Amino acid sequence: MDLSTTYMGLKLKHPIVPSASPLSRTLDGIRKMEDAGAPAVVMYSLFEEQIEWESRVLDHYLSYGSESFAEATSYYPDLAHYNIGPDEYLNLVQSAKSATSIPIIGSLNGVSTGGWVEYAHKIQQAGADALELNLYYIATDLLRTGAEIEQMYLDVLRDVKKTVTIPVAVKLSPFFSSTSNMAYRLAAQGADALVLFNRFYQPDFDLEKLDVVPHLMLSNSNELRLPLRWTAILHGRVPVDLAITTGVHRTEDVLKGLMAGAKVTMMASELLEHGLGRINQVLEGVKSWMTEREYESVSQMIGSLSQVNLAQPAMIERANYMKNLQSWSPDPTGILL
Repeated sequence: MDLSTTYMGLKLKHPIVPSASPLSRTLDGIRKMEDAGAPAVVMYSLFEEQIEWESRVLDHYLSYGSESFAEATSYYPDLAHYNIGPDEYLNLVQSAKSATSIPIIGSLNGVSTGGWVEYAHKIQQAGADALELNLYYIATDLLRTGAEIEQMYLDVLRDVKKTVTIPVAVKLSPFFSSTSNMAYRLAAQGADALVLFNRFYQPDFDLEKLDVVPHLMLSNSNELRLPLRWTAILHGRVPVDLAITTGVHRTEDVLKGLMAGAKVTMMASELLEHGLGRINQVLEGVKSWMTEREYESVSQMIGSLSQVNLAQPAMIERANYMKNLQSWSPDPTGILL
């Protein structure tokens, strides 16, 4: 049985990849993921704000949605002590490449063009096998159009591709008017892969302190459906590799992701909550499922349930929406009331 897959030209022994998370903050954490069976590791993100803060030059976009620069900077944690700085990040990538035998995928989180993009090249020089661009932006400017936001993404990708020769994946949010068109344009701009989707962590309100506070909630398998749908729509239509990174927790989630058209399924919340042993547990489930159904390789599954391969492609679109509405029943007998 061949469990291998190819992602952005990287040959991986299986398709369950730890995505960017606190697990890769240390060399020991990265080694433990390799020991647990990870075929590759996506590094914890280096943030645009960290790079600009290091050089004491904050990009103008930090002030979006605020009345003053001073107020804008107060939104952020003490960046001097937040995670690790740019130099430490590069050292960690270099150490990880020296200490492991699996592909190391660097991660840059930002949205504006500028000097921070040069770190893409530095991450390549440190030894990274590929780079993931985690493009995270909340559009709060009332005068900024959707077209302008899309162009920001394309401009960052263009500038990064100018500085590196390693493959580049773009991690997207689902909040575009036309996700298909955006995927097409990113591919045309040189993206080697699309990662679906970035989770926008929502703040909460503290009613005692009357303040806005962070509130991190890990994903669950129900969140798989959105990236699953779009992976199935884009597979075979956009010339890039696809990865699913939200809602991957169980064997079934990995199988569904592959059949939708993903080359890899990325896991973080499950590993944070239940430990690195889940990689092999889920993989064993994949092997058992394949054995029972006489699959010889993972490649046989990839895209088998994508829209281009469905007998009824409309089931991925509005027909599925209508059928879902009709399928619910509060009566255990199945009779709609």
